[in-house]
Amino acid sequence: MTDDRPTRPRDVPADFSQRNHRRLIGTLGLVLPVLLYLVAGLRPTAPLERWRVLESVSAYYYTGAVAIFVGVLFALSLFLFTYAGYKGVLADRLVGALGGIGALGVALFPTAAPGSLPEPPWWSPALRVVHYLSATVLFVSFILFALWLFRKSELPPDRRPPDKRRRDAVCLACGIVMILAVLWAGSAVFTDAPIFVPESIAIIAFAISWLVKGEAYEPVLKVMRELRGRG
Repeated sequence: MTDDRPTRPRDVPADFSQRNHRRLIGTLGLVLPVLLYLVAGLRPTAPLERWRVLESVSAYYYTGAVAIFVGVLFALSLFLFTYAGYKGVLADRLVGALGGIGALGVALFPTAAPGSLPEPPWWSPALRVVHYLSATVLFVSFILFALWLFRKSELPPDRRPPDKRRRDAVCLACGIVMILAVLWAGSAVFTDAPIFVPESIAIIAFAISWLVKGEAYEPVLKVMRELRGRG
């Protein structure tokens, strides 16, 4: 996998599609925690206190933001399943499929209800176990993309273009942040502490890595260059 090979004209549509695909995945992750909080606050669920941050991102399944929670995860799953990656690189598709399975599991097998809210009649503690395993699989796939697949290149690090090295550095930082945030969230098994914050940090780090890989900053840089040119 490399960003540095010469681009042939017939590659341009595929490369453009790949960038947009990555940007969509990153955007979904970036807006998820904020949308959950805002929609749940606008559509309060008694007896939960309005505008109170819940214990976890997954707890919003039981709020007025359930459509956002399930909808974004299903969309994310679809985009991950259809992520082709680089031609001839099987790992891109395998890790994408792994993430797609994880996202579906998180959406379809909810965790326990927050506070005094009741779970649905069909819910059982076994579903919570599947939910946690699915979330682990999902974050493992995000970490593999950031630390490994997004940073691969046919060129050694010292011969890569400066922009590629900067993207690699951001993806490395995002991968490390995700690992630390997931460990922080995992420590709640022993502390029973809320995990909304570490989960949100991990999700935002995942989103940034995909947006950077998709070069979502390019339109902004283009406008800045045009403004400097006019000045």
